[in-house]
Amino acid sequence: MCFHTSQIQKVEQLEKQYKVKLSDESQRELFDQSRYHINGFTHSQLLIIPQEKPSVLAAATWGIAPENKKVSELKAYYKEAVKFGGGLNARAEKAFEHFLYRQSIFTKRCIVPVSAFFEPHDHKGKKYPFVFKPKSEDSLSLAGLYTRIDNKVTFTILTQEASPLFAKIHNKKNRQPVILNAEQVNEWLDNGLKEEGITNLLKAHFDEDQLNLHTVSTDLFHPKVNSDVEEILDRVEYEELTVS
Repeated sequence: MCFHTSQIQKVEQLEKQYKVKLSDESQRELFDQSRYHINGFTHSQLLIIPQEKPSVLAAATWGIAPENKKVSELKAYYKEAVKFGGGLNARAEKAFEHFLYRQSIFTKRCIVPVSAFFEPHDHKGKKYPFVFKPKSEDSLSLAGLYTRIDNKVTFTILTQEASPLFAKIHNKKNRQPVILNAEQVNEWLDNGLKEEGITNLLKAHFDEDQLNLHTVSTDLFHPKVNSDVEEILDRVEYEELTVS
C-alpha cells in the first residue's frame, strides 16, 4: 500500500507540469517547503488537482472521510479508521462498490502529485523500505478520490494489483499505487469519463522504465526518528537483501 510519500518540487514546478494555478496564494510558502517523508498516518495536507476544478492545485487532507462527517469529528474518525488503513488508500477493485468510494468515483476524482513514494519489502520478518522516483524532473501523478466536508477536502490514493516488479518489492501485500502518465491525467480528470474508461485507467500499469528505485534507510519506519530529512531519499545497501 502507499502510506509514505515525498514532495520536494516547488509549487511553481507543479503549476508548470500540470498547467494549473495554486488555489490559495497564501499557502505557496507552506507548500514550497520540501517534505522528504510524508507519513500518511499523520494525515498531512498535500496538494491535489480536483476533478471539479482541474485548473487548480488545492490543499487536501490525506485520509478520505465520509461527507456526512463534520470537521470536528475527523480526528476521532481517523483514530477509529486506523484499523482500516486510515482512509489513506482505496482498492481500485472496490471503487464502484465501497460505500465511500462510489460517492466520488464519477465526480470527485483527483491527481496527487508526488516527488516519490515508498514501499516496504519484507525479508525474514523485517521491513526494508524502497523509494520509487521518476527518472524525469516531473512529479509522479497518483490517481485518487476525494470528499468535501464543510470547507475541508479529504482524499485517498487508489491502489491496484501489483505488477511483477512491484510484487517483488511489495512482496507481502502485492499492491501498488495507480500511477498515470500525462495523457491519462487528462482522461482521469475528464467529467465525461464513463465507467468503462475509469476501469481501464485503474487497471493500466505505468511504464516502469520511467522509474528509478532503490532501498533507503529503515529510519523511514522508525517512530522515534525524524525521517523527514533529505537523506531519507539516499540509497542504503543491505548485504542480506537480494531482490530479483
